[in-house]
Amino acid sequence: MKAYLQGMSYSHLQQRLADDGVNPVHAKALFGAIHRKLATELSEEADLLAPVQRWLTKESTPKLCQLEQVDATPSADGWTNKFLLQLEDGAEVESVLMGFPGRFTACLSTQVGCAMGCVFCATGQMGFSRHLSAGEIVAQAQHVQRHLMHTHGEKLRNIVMMGMGEPMHNFDATMEALDIITDTAGMKIAQPRVAVSTVGHVDGILKLARHPKRYSLAVSLHGSSNEERGKIMPINRKWPLDRLLDACREYSEIKRAKVFFAWTLIDGVNDSLDHAHQLAGLLKGMHAHVNLIPLNPTDDFSGKAPSAEKIDAFQQVLIDAGLPSTVRQRRGIDVAAGCGQLKAKRKKSS
Repeated sequence: MKAYLQGMSYSHLQQRLADDGVNPVHAKALFGAIHRKLATELSEEADLLAPVQRWLTKESTPKLCQLEQVDATPSADGWTNKFLLQLEDGAEVESVLMGFPGRFTACLSTQVGCAMGCVFCATGQMGFSRHLSAGEIVAQAQHVQRHLMHTHGEKLRNIVMMGMGEPMHNFDATMEALDIITDTAGMKIAQPRVAVSTVGHVDGILKLARHPKRYSLAVSLHGSSNEERGKIMPINRKWPLDRLLDACREYSEIKRAKVFFAWTLIDGVNDSLDHAHQLAGLLKGMHAHVNLIPLNPTDDFSGKAPSAEKIDAFQQVLIDAGLPSTVRQRRGIDVAAGCGQLKAKRKKSS
């Protein structure tokens, strides 16, 4: 996979300069130009001295990842914007900027498509094409940050790895990207403000538990028995609920942190009071928080979200059981920027 400057950590950049005969002291200015100034053309950076400028012109030197914005679709909610970005090989991914009063969040993709095949997810319906490199992941965050600075004069506060793809399936590149995004010499997003989402990739959860950085874990559950979960989430056949929950407990114990469980409410599928009681029993004793997500529509899944009354009744069961929960605020549904809707789909011309 092609290496990009955005995918090189500060220490990696120092080592690369030294290996190429350039004083590694220049890494500070170069890393700052890439990740603090968000430069798109390094030859114009006055802080980069002649030895670095000469190094940058060499054919063997990694280049900046240049993403082309194919489309940007603002939501009528006034707070959400979806970006369709083309990578250098022509593949396309989507990233989302979500705004809330006083804070902005970037939702980033880690793969072109997804191999997990969740039936209600537009990305899963695409199938899998390839992993993204660390540089391509970081370049998305930079693209969203530039837009945010231009439109609101503000910086990103949160990063959620909840876009296209399964982050744990591309674990190494995802962790490399987050190491760079959270570096205090660069974009300096605080570690606790980064959430890594998974459909239940147990091996990845266990690796995240032992990873030195302290990122939040978000797990898509959506079913309280192996039978019902397996019908909508094929990964459950490889890692059934008992193994998944054991891994979540291990993460929680090692990190001393709560696990955020996502439950997409699908009318007539997993939204009954019985389901709510089963969910409460499943997570009893865990340091957990449940995010209830009314199903967002996708082209290839006929399900629909339950009524507000059913959602409220479901949540009340969790409240009565002492299980913290939140009904996720729906954002960007009109432009297919909501949870489970990303598909790198171009807007139809009118």
